[in-house]
Amino acid sequence: MGNAVCYNGKGGYMISLNDYLFSGDTVLKILLQYSADLKDEAIKNHNTIDMAHSNFLIQIIEILEHTEFLTSQSQRINEFYMYMADKYQYLAFTFKGRIKSLIRAEEKFNGYILEYIHNYYKMNGRYPNEAEIKNNLNCFRDLIAYRIVISLPQCHVSEKENREEQELKLLYEIANVIPEFLEERGFTAVLAGLSDENSSELLTEDNQLYYRDYVHTPRPSGYRSLHITFYDNFARCYTELQLRTKDMDDLAEIGRANHLGYEKLQEENRARRGMIPEGECKIFDEAYERLVMLQELDLVSINVNMFKAYNNQLINDGCGLFRGRQILPFEHLSRFQDDRVGKAI
Repeated sequence: MGNAVCYNGKGGYMISLNDYLFSGDTVLKILLQYSADLKDEAIKNHNTIDMAHSNFLIQIIEILEHTEFLTSQSQRINEFYMYMADKYQYLAFTFKGRIKSLIRAEEKFNGYILEYIHNYYKMNGRYPNEAEIKNNLNCFRDLIAYRIVISLPQCHVSEKENREEQELKLLYEIANVIPEFLEERGFTAVLAGLSDENSSELLTEDNQLYYRDYVHTPRPSGYRSLHITFYDNFARCYTELQLRTKDMDDLAEIGRANHLGYEKLQEENRARRGMIPEGECKIFDEAYERLVMLQELDLVSINVNMFKAYNNQLINDGCGLFRGRQILPFEHLSRFQDDRVGKAI
């Protein structure tokens, strides 16, 4: 079958991240070893997917080893924080930045493989070859992400106004300023590639092209947020920016969107496995096995430096293994500028 990735189900040993999580090593050492071993296997077996996987891990290594660019990036993001602090003194908001955790990044990489192969097979009745799969593994643009969460105190809302409606207006007002503001500071907004029918009219026509508007068109789990991707021309990397209200953030982080989204993803992967029997597509089999192994990982049993878990809910992650490493914590508390409620608006 030429360069196709189908096989008879009798493949050799498969390297997985789980193999490296019990040695007591640091996340960086784990990444270096895992990436190097994947590369060696890729060369030995002429496996371009494992090579792409290794190169993906190198992106994370570069972020963790060379953090000086994050200083420049956070300083420029901080300029927008200062802009908001001056313009919206009555508004409470937080700016947070994170590097995607190693386990989440690994899950996402393998999840993309499953999704692409499943959709390709469903549409074409055959499996894609390695070149086709590899070509669709260049979509990781959120290894670094920032989030702005706003909250309008009730004391700044008049009796005639609706707090949620006012927050939405403010959210979109802020969203409309961000692209031009950051482009003046070395960022380039990336087209979202979605129909503007999925965007709110509160976004300007030009900005609708850049945002994935999950506020106007929520995900099935109820998740709501505005997402925009930038290319940082100074740091030469992509970064994602998310905007939410506090209610949206609560739903995503500790509410049903978090739980239901995870459950839905597992169901989708099980359905994909059902459509593609084991042994028919080696790349699918390996990605599925790696993903399931991570999802079933007992966090209490692992031994990674600066990580501790009492159970899968009580976790202290000081190294970015399971939870993203925080790189930008800014918080602005609402200032009471006037006794007259709603005057600031």
